[in-house]
Amino acid sequence: MGSVELLGDAAARAGGQGSALGSEAFAHYGRIFKTLHLLQFLHDEPYRRMIGAQLNVSESRHQLARKICFGNRGELRQRYRQGLENQLGALGLVLNAVVWWNSLYIDAAVTRLRAEGFHATEEMCARLSPLVFDHINFLGSYTFPTDPAVEGLRPLRDLDQNA
Repeated sequence: MGSVELLGDAAARAGGQGSALGSEAFAHYGRIFKTLHLLQFLHDEPYRRMIGAQLNVSESRHQLARKICFGNRGELRQRYRQGLENQLGALGLVLNAVVWWNSLYIDAAVTRLRAEGFHATEEMCARLSPLVFDHINFLGSYTFPTDPAVEGLRPLRDLDQNA
């Protein structure tokens, strides 16, 4: 039986509430894992890189969410809780839609590049992110009509024509 189970049994015997000793033991037990994590972080460079990459992706997602939510204006328009919950729920939906849309077009662009003979390796593709937003206009009102006659993606731009 592990120490966590023993502490849990002691809390159960105390009527569901842990003792001060049990709480202190849990705090020390948690510090062990925090210390192990910090030691691994300091010692293991690939682990540091992995954590850094995860933080970069999270920050990119938060940056996109801020751009969508505030539209460079910095306003949350609803003053009451239910309205804020609705606004933030819509933010999550729009954020996921932008990421999905960008993913579709990044995949189409990579497919086109490969079809034209460009050797897009998996290492290159692993660095692509659907969290880009320079092409999005965040101000204004938008409608999303559903036209069943429209299928597929719109054509990608031909960069040779624009040059």
